[in-house]
Amino acid sequence: MLTDKIPIKENQKSASFEKLFNERFQQGLGELRNLYNRVYAAHPGNAKGFDQLLETITSAFINRSEKLKQRDNEKLKTEPEHWFLSNQITGMSLYVDRFSKDLKGLNDKLDYLDKLGVNFLHLMPVFESPAGESDGGYAVSDFRKVDKRFGTLDDLKMLQNEMQHRNMYLMLDIVLNHTSQQHEWALKAKAGDKQYQDYFYFYDDRRIPDEYEKSMPEIFPESSPGNFTYVPACNKWVMTVFHNYQWDLNFTNPRVFVEMMDTIFFYANLGVDILRIDAPAFIWKLIGTGCQNLPMAHTLLQMIKQCVQMATPGMALLGEAIVAPDEIMKYFGTGDKEAQECDFAYNATHMALQWDALATGDTRVMLAAQNELLKKPYDTSWITYTRCHDDIGLGYENYMIEAAGYNPYEHRRFLMNYYSGNFESSLAKGALFSVNEKTGDARISGSLASLCGLEAAIEKNDNTATQLAVRKILLMQAHSFSIGGIPVIFYGDEAGYTNDYSYLQDDSKSYDNRWMHRPLIDWERNKQIEVKGTPEQIIFSSTQKLIAIRKKLSVIADRKNITWLTPHNIHVAGYLRAWDDDRVYCLFNFSDKEQHLTWYAFKEHGMKPLKLYDHWQEKKYTIKDDHEYFTLPPYSFFILEPK
Repeated sequence: MLTDKIPIKENQKSASFEKLFNERFQQGLGELRNLYNRVYAAHPGNAKGFDQLLETITSAFINRSEKLKQRDNEKLKTEPEHWFLSNQITGMSLYVDRFSKDLKGLNDKLDYLDKLGVNFLHLMPVFESPAGESDGGYAVSDFRKVDKRFGTLDDLKMLQNEMQHRNMYLMLDIVLNHTSQQHEWALKAKAGDKQYQDYFYFYDDRRIPDEYEKSMPEIFPESSPGNFTYVPACNKWVMTVFHNYQWDLNFTNPRVFVEMMDTIFFYANLGVDILRIDAPAFIWKLIGTGCQNLPMAHTLLQMIKQCVQMATPGMALLGEAIVAPDEIMKYFGTGDKEAQECDFAYNATHMALQWDALATGDTRVMLAAQNELLKKPYDTSWITYTRCHDDIGLGYENYMIEAAGYNPYEHRRFLMNYYSGNFESSLAKGALFSVNEKTGDARISGSLASLCGLEAAIEKNDNTATQLAVRKILLMQAHSFSIGGIPVIFYGDEAGYTNDYSYLQDDSKSYDNRWMHRPLIDWERNKQIEVKGTPEQIIFSSTQKLIAIRKKLSVIADRKNITWLTPHNIHVAGYLRAWDDDRVYCLFNFSDKEQHLTWYAFKEHGMKPLKLYDHWQEKKYTIKDDHEYFTLPPYSFFILEPK
């Protein structure tokens, strides 16, 4: 057993690395045992499973390259502030095949990303998934084999090496909740192997599944109703919360946790800097509940964090939990586990609130949410974004909408109509996704540019509308870039890509309109970023400038240092980023009309500056009397530093 001894004997070549590992191992062992027993104490495989887990942790460190161990140490040297809080990091999320055809092609596009200023890449799933049953790569049939569409594992390693040479960071996904029905474990289970049936939730009849169904919601009620699928090959029912080809893993079995922890370490030892844990809210199931956001799911995530800290401490964890603000905070850890669970979460609530403000020209719903969002623990961070591969949900709380004087149901209906182009004054060209006819709920698909009106403006050959759409795009990006966390651009948005409707000709995609905002990049078209005055050139160069401003202002680093300004004007969102003597005021006019803000807004938080410098327009302002006003043109923003 490894529990009673130092796991690794130090050798002269790498004694410093091994000494640090042994220290981390011994320091973390007691807490790991407590967490493990909280989940598996009553399981008959408890003791064996814990020994296997410790062996997995130790093997992960032994197999970690010297280069990555050195990178771990360099990241840890930034303590007490974590490396990932830095304002120097700006990201892009992309589908490899749609951005650059394959991993080798992506390697060739790193100069393009350097030019933009992006130094962090989130690659959408690249591991093997069956054609026609891939769910965009989230139905994984082999966690360790790169899908041939993208190349090989060696190609991925070559890309990662080149990224490290350029001091770039890499994020990959781990799908913890389920596997493809074509995964080796699922195939063995389907063939009747009891050991592997225990890796999933298998039942002989509908009695227990029906008990689950009483309280479990449907995730995709249109395309995949229900949460269980009959498997004729073995005459059993298996839990399939997402699609019928995605079988939910059974984490009540400690062997499943050990297997998936070993997979996590496989990614860590590829050189992954941030591991995106897909759908962590679903990884624990309990009859009589909605089977989402359960306490044991958080315990499992805390165990994962503890294991990673012991063996591969340079890798941070992102929990992809798209849930209400009060629930998302729990994924950072609460109570004595605060900041000891996931290092990152998506600020999905604020993303949706930006779209709310853009449609209404009213920031009151956004402001009503901040009391919850500001509870994020110090030393954790957000992934901030305006668009991603997924739809836009409107799941923020009703009280936030009511605080602005709106009826929640009618307000959401307005937003759905506005962004699907069914509102008279809207130029947005989106579509409703996952419509629930029973409740009237739906989510919104569409690219940043199309939702901001650029597609409609170009179709109408309307230069004024085009300029207005570009202003909206930059307003949204600037807000995301400066609010705190790592801003992640969705590929194509940096060049103003509108909806791509080619998915309608692909039977494997035509049922899912989210593919409209997952464009196929045309690199001939991208040459427009060099043609002065084109939307592509304006958006690309402006995004470059926003990234450069972000890197210039250390006060933008995420030190939980944001204070929202009093809403003297409901159309203007404003916040102060402050650290030591550095301050930056960020203002955003979400209205289509010129707005005015009292100069007192710059004086009510301690220091009273005399002059302000706007880093965006490169223009100086002199602070005036309180009864006078600072003017904000329609859809404008300002990044103002006291001088």
